Amino acid sequence: MANERLRGAIVESGLTLDQVAERLGVSPKTVERWISEPKRKPYRRFQYAAASLLRHEVSYLWPEERTAEEVTASSDSEVLKVYPHRSVVPQEAWTQLYSRATEHFDVLVYSGFWLTEDPRFHRLVREKSAAGVPVRFMMGDPSSAAVAVRGDDEGIGTAMAAKIRNALLNYAPLFRLPKVEFRLHRTTLYNSIYRADEELLANGHVYGVGAYLAPVLHLQRVPGGELFDTYAESVERVWESARTITSPTDYEGSTS
Repeated sequence: MANERLRGAIVESGLTLDQVAERLGVSPKTVERWISEPKRKPYRRFQYAAASLLRHEVSYLWPEERTAEEVTASSDSEVLKVYPHRSVVPQEAWTQLYSRATEHFDVLVYSGFWLTEDPRFHRLVREKSAAGVPVRFMMGDPSSAAVAVRGDDEGIGTAMAAKIRNALLNYAPLFRLPKVEFRLHRTTLYNSIYRADEELLANGHVYGVGAYLAPVLHLQRVPGGELFDTYAESVERVWESARTITSPTDYEGSTS
């Protein structure tokens, strides 16, 4: 059965499907599917955006969806701990997090240099590789504009790109391991994200402050919550847009 409430709200708004799609940042065919195939519900961020655009509550357009209060209650349970600075996160928290990985082992950073110098972390990567766990490193492209901007924002200029190059060299032995893949991204990184299965640590990036002084959220996925998935989806988007490299110096020759 089609979602007649959504269809009616679009007609009532005076907007065409193409206009709705353009304002939400999706394809017209996607909006058509939301109407004709109710089981294909949009992500929550699109539900809220559509509700705002069409001036209706989410629960009206998608009656089976929970209220904002219910979502908030679930998301509260996703927060295991909040650290005011990355520098106060216990060193063992990172290795304990990744030691539990069986399906997802993701590192999304610009450099994450401090982690490259931890022998326990290197040992964990080797162990997970041997166990067949996919390990994905997403590092900043040293030649990208985003890395240059971040270096300026932190007040360290070209040292940011140098840290990435050094981090890649520190990871050199890991490039040869099975199931371990490195990619370079050119995105504006708002958080460094360290994911292991259904848990992650999100280190926010704050203008004018090094990441080691910025807050860290320790999250776990909880049914009905949305915080974890918001960060996890971000990791996937960066991964899809990033470029695979096969050696620590594979960034050479890339362009801004």
